[in-house]
Amino acid sequence: MKKFIKLLMMLGLLMAVLSACGGSDDKTITVASKDFTEQFILGEMYALLLEDAGFTVERKLNLGGTPVAQQALLDGEIDVYPEYTGTGLLTVLKMDVMSDPQAVFDAVKEAYQDQFNLVWLDPAPMNNTQALAMTKTRAAELGITTFSDMVANADQLVLIGPPEFAEREDGVPGLRRVYGDFNFADFLTVDPGLRYQALLSGEADVVVAFGTDGELAAYDLQSLVDDKGLYPPYQVAPVVRQEALDANPEVADILNKVAPLLTDATMQRLNNEVSGNGREPADVAREFLVQQGLIE
Repeated sequence: MKKFIKLLMMLGLLMAVLSACGGSDDKTITVASKDFTEQFILGEMYALLLEDAGFTVERKLNLGGTPVAQQALLDGEIDVYPEYTGTGLLTVLKMDVMSDPQAVFDAVKEAYQDQFNLVWLDPAPMNNTQALAMTKTRAAELGITTFSDMVANADQLVLIGPPEFAEREDGVPGLRRVYGDFNFADFLTVDPGLRYQALLSGEADVVVAFGTDGELAAYDLQSLVDDKGLYPPYQVAPVVRQEALDANPEVADILNKVAPLLTDATMQRLNNEVSGNGREPADVAREFLVQQGLIE
């Protein structure tokens, strides 16, 4: 009996020590991403930074779209994933469009904390906004540099993009709301992976793009200026569960290290390494972090 009591006391002491140290579970972080190239790279960056700092990381990359990732955070199934300020503003919070990057970040940061108990860490300077692009030759031929110029020449232009762009509020209806009533000569709907090939082959004049698409840099395309501010800024930042930060506050400093390095040009190059050159997102992410001196 004395040995049994002694064993129970030792077990209790061990449990107390583990509790004081936070336990093994507290050092495990679940990193997720949405379902496209840039998200895979960013998710891997977050995971690699945390692993280098001693965390055990469970990856749930390619989780799905914004509603899936957001719900997974709220349900505690994941701890962090990269999100865009414009997406948070419009898709999640259903707020009005704002054009100032700091105002957008402040609005989503405050609302996410108040409504969801989620924390936005530091945003990167990159802006993965919805975009429209042309070859420089075709743009120069028609004198197009802005959305307004494009609208003025719309009856001569074939637009190519995903089918939903014809109906989404940030697609053709939004363009008409902000820039006036107009019609393209045609709108070709294609799988996202075929957009740029069709543009380069001359089948279309304008392509639906995103600001950090690797193809914009790889093919030296001209992104048109949204001169009337249809789209808000889409800066990326880690969104983290407050409970995960409370358990491991150092996570903020670890992930914030990479934010200032993620410019438009940098993300275009990294995205093209995957989408254009066929490399694995994990390899591209690791190479970048090593080159920047953030991991060994």
